[in-house]
Amino acid sequence: MKGFPFADLRAFVAALEARGDLLRVRAEVDPELEIAQICDRVVKSGGPALLFENVKGSSMPVLINALGTEGRTNLALGVESTEQLPGKVEGILALLDKRPEGLIDKLKMLPKLADLSALFPKTVKSGACQEVVHTGDAVDLTRIPILKCWPQDAGRFITMPMVFSRDPIHGKTNCGMYRLQVYDKNTTGMHWHQHHGGAAHAQKARWEGIDRIEVAAAIGADPTCTFCAAMPLPDDLYEMIFGGFLRGKAVEMVKCKTIDLEVPASAEIVLEGYVNPNELRTEGPFGDHTGYYSLPDEYPVFHVTAVTHRKDPIYQTIIVGKPPMEDCYMAGAIEHLVRPVLQKQFPEVVDFHLPFEGIFHNLMLLSIRKRYPGHARKMMHAMWGTGQAMFTKVIVVVDHDVNVRDYGEVCWKALNHIDPERDTEFVLGPVETLDHASRLPKYGSKMGIDATRKGPDEGFDRPWPDEQVMPDEIRDLVSRRWSEYGLG
Repeated sequence: MKGFPFADLRAFVAALEARGDLLRVRAEVDPELEIAQICDRVVKSGGPALLFENVKGSSMPVLINALGTEGRTNLALGVESTEQLPGKVEGILALLDKRPEGLIDKLKMLPKLADLSALFPKTVKSGACQEVVHTGDAVDLTRIPILKCWPQDAGRFITMPMVFSRDPIHGKTNCGMYRLQVYDKNTTGMHWHQHHGGAAHAQKARWEGIDRIEVAAAIGADPTCTFCAAMPLPDDLYEMIFGGFLRGKAVEMVKCKTIDLEVPASAEIVLEGYVNPNELRTEGPFGDHTGYYSLPDEYPVFHVTAVTHRKDPIYQTIIVGKPPMEDCYMAGAIEHLVRPVLQKQFPEVVDFHLPFEGIFHNLMLLSIRKRYPGHARKMMHAMWGTGQAMFTKVIVVVDHDVNVRDYGEVCWKALNHIDPERDTEFVLGPVETLDHASRLPKYGSKMGIDATRKGPDEGFDRPWPDEQVMPDEIRDLVSRRWSEYGLG
């Protein structure tokens, strides 16, 4: 695709504008509630990305809804269609799966391994993200046009940061997307859930008696990198390595000014600092992607030691809430990227889908090629034991010939196939932190529904009826004669 991979966020903005998918708003707008209300209306109507150029109280423009349609997410990831996304990951998996046996095989692999290493993050001496550097008393987060999105929000929240931290024991770096509530000019909350990579680093630090974890938050990088920060990748796969694979080109990284971490050199704004794992402060409430406010809770404090940025930075942000929102389209793309990885581990998986209305963790529709009794139940438990899929509140398993993206077909097939008492299973386990209906915070019940066809090997001795299907020759005949019937 022309322009891909994008060198930085502004190259992506230029591509959006060139195709008529960006609106520059020159009227003065307030970052408190007004921008969020505008964006909520625009994203729900399938409207363009918005660049607010005159934001009250700041000289920085605000970019929002940049990824708020399937077309824009495809552009960001370098594909014409969402269906092309799995092919990107399949190519990576095929390369990673080659295990040379003998000397000849190893020699044959050398050129491919060289190509692979070229996609790993590349450290550069300087980056545009450090054209302006503020440290010490010069750090002032109020200069950034950070939004207050919903009336009951506890304050202004940075909602689209790429947060980098390092495992204090093994030294591996993680990048996640965790919101940051601004407390004052140089401190924020660090909203990493207990199950997230950054929170794992904090927990290990507490075990080791370490009272300082260095953290960096990059805002407004190449959109592929932003996607990777939100992806549920395995713990041992660094998000910037995966970003290089998706881009087909290494992510350039630059060392921070006040801490020993690297961030994307092309970022618009970078916050550097540290977290004391033992220092907690009330964070929230916050209008979350569930469409409800997440309740106040205790989270670590992020102390900002430096703010670096471009000379003319763009502040990229996102508003979340009742679907559909911008994050829904990001999740839709991530779903297609994750599918080949899931199929690699579970070959029986045909497809899976997380409907927008299920807000990512409340409902999974899973189609499998069923091979033996209890196969559907096996896959329910497999999903509950796999990464962030463990939070899925309801899993509906259907046969391989059901299109999980056609809700009408799913309901028709599922409701025709289930005996509710026989085919419903309940389990207890970890649930999403944002699940406000669970019996306890982070712990509750989950439900699986086996909506596959049953046979004698599962104790179903009744004959299973055939589905009504008209013969091809009759359908073709009617298609040819359609105009003769006077039906159009």
